[in-house]
Amino acid sequence: MGDDRPPLWIGHIAATSSDHKAAHDFYVSLGMRSILVADEFAITELRGGTHLLFQRGEPEPGDAPFDLMVEDLPAIHATWSAAGHDVSDIIGGDVHNVLILTDPDGQRVVVYHDHSQGVV
Repeated sequence: MGDDRPPLWIGHIAATSSDHKAAHDFYVSLGMRSILVADEFAITELRGGTHLLFQRGEPEPGDAPFDLMVEDLPAIHATWSAAGHDVSDIIGGDVHNVLILTDPDGQRVVVYHDHSQGVV
């Protein structure tokens, strides 16, 4: 059986956090894998191997510089709500249903319902 996955993927996404260790712990609590916590930065890992790198600094208020995608948005909504995370109601859309997650720095992360094509 051939591998029909796209030959490219995102390796690293960089984000600024006022407390990179707290950001690391928050995103691990959502389901990301812990890779490294150092003095100046922390790294988590998403499905597919993409690393989310948190560097210490002052993040811009508003929307996060990335979004997330999950297979089962209602289940994630229920899990994160029960854990006390700040999540919006699920919002219906033309292509995706989404929810908005607010992280410890107050940045809004859009979380999309998956509609990937084939094996990713």
